[in-house]
Amino acid sequence: MKHILSGVAKFQREVYPDKEVRFKKLATGQNPEVLFITCADSRIDPNMVTQTEPGELFICRNAGNVVPPHSNQTGGMTASIEFAVEALGIEHIVVCGHTDCGAMKGAINLDALSDLPHVKEWLGHCRAATAVVKEKKGEVTAEHLSEVTDENVILQLQHLKTHPAVAAKMATGHVELHGWVYNIETGGIMCLDEKTREFTPIDERYADAIFDKPAAVI
Repeated sequence: MKHILSGVAKFQREVYPDKEVRFKKLATGQNPEVLFITCADSRIDPNMVTQTEPGELFICRNAGNVVPPHSNQTGGMTASIEFAVEALGIEHIVVCGHTDCGAMKGAINLDALSDLPHVKEWLGHCRAATAVVKEKKGEVTAEHLSEVTDENVILQLQHLKTHPAVAAKMATGHVELHGWVYNIETGGIMCLDEKTREFTPIDERYADAIFDKPAAVI
């Protein structure tokens, strides 16, 4: 805890003064472009990975980067998604899984979570991901962690589409969905191509956005 308190003091003393103008502007409102849904795992820092500043990402975190399917029962994720899309005018939603995910390990072996009943129930929202891997591989074990992680990202994107606010904005082209998997060890990000259900490196998936296009030859 001591280093955290020291960090707060350093922020107030050294970081805030350099960004004071930005923080004063943010004090009266926010206008993020991206809703970033990721795992609560301490090894992931969305702002560090994306090199974004305060106010640029609307971040939702939970065990397993789960998006429960829409229902009449209000939950924190449902309310946050609705607020981001309807009130903030979010244009992009990223669901970002990651390597070595403890939640996915739990989803693979739900029976081992009897002492964590709420975690077990929560990870029921990942059940279809493990079912897909089992159908493809004939079984699902710890050896299939990477496959389950990928399928879980795909599943949560499907769940997002059940939310009325998201479905409406997607239908009018005002919201775009993105599925990512972050590699903790290498810093790499693999991104979903929904047409092929394959994950490719971020610099390939978003080549046009990352690299300047050459000028057209006339």
